[in-house]
Amino acid sequence: MQPIDPQQLNLDAYCKRVEYHGGLDTDLKTLADLHLAHATHIPFENIDVMLRRPIRLDLASLQAKLIDARRGGYCFEQNLLFAAVLEHLGFSVTLLTARVRFGTNRVIPRTHVTLAVEIGDQRWLADLGFGSCGLLVPIPLASGEYRQFEWTYRLVRESDLWVLRAPVGGAWLDLYAFGLEPQLPVDFEPANHYVSSHPDSRFVQTLTVQRVAPDRRLVLRNTELTTTTASGDMRRSIADDAEVLAVLASEFNLHLPTGTRLLPGRS
Repeated sequence: MQPIDPQQLNLDAYCKRVEYHGGLDTDLKTLADLHLAHATHIPFENIDVMLRRPIRLDLASLQAKLIDARRGGYCFEQNLLFAAVLEHLGFSVTLLTARVRFGTNRVIPRTHVTLAVEIGDQRWLADLGFGSCGLLVPIPLASGEYRQFEWTYRLVRESDLWVLRAPVGGAWLDLYAFGLEPQLPVDFEPANHYVSSHPDSRFVQTLTVQRVAPDRRLVLRNTELTTTTASGDMRRSIADDAEVLAVLASEFNLHLPTGTRLLPGRS
């Protein structure tokens, strides 16, 4: 993998993709507004994994998929693209690796990337790759509880790690834990290979498409669509691959060719 050159980013195309019309100064407002625009326009999804297509992390591939083809992606794709956007604008960005704790009862490899963005003497945690439970806007890289729209997060210290938590089902749960050792894009290639191809990876086993908004979260897992709001969850069963494609188009603005088969065991 070649190093990512942020100056090769097509910033105009990116801003059009996320419908961003704000300022481009290297300040907190730009960071927060860009983060929110990206989070609400580019869904989290593993469709290419289900289609057994390789996941490329070079900038040209990220732009071709997430921007030009108006697709989504998972953490490596989302956050490496956003890091390139921020660096193109002149922000100081550090790539960090994290170990996911949410939704698992065992220790799994470090398969998540998140970002530390420095503005003045303050560092901010930015993350566009954790699906529906992810941040809408960055939070300070400091212990505390942070409310954003209908959602709340806690960032706490645990020995030499930081742990991001969120209330799920009435209880505070760990989302992931991370350290502050800087990483390079190439460092994520082994984890990307594991996530996209190992039989134990949840992304190989389950179609997952997610989207977050200030007032609701949408999660499609195989044949179940869950809409979460402040008042609770609403679930809908999906009948077949044809209805999956209809839901992807109507709820996630993802348009795939008629006849595409995504459900496990049916391709």
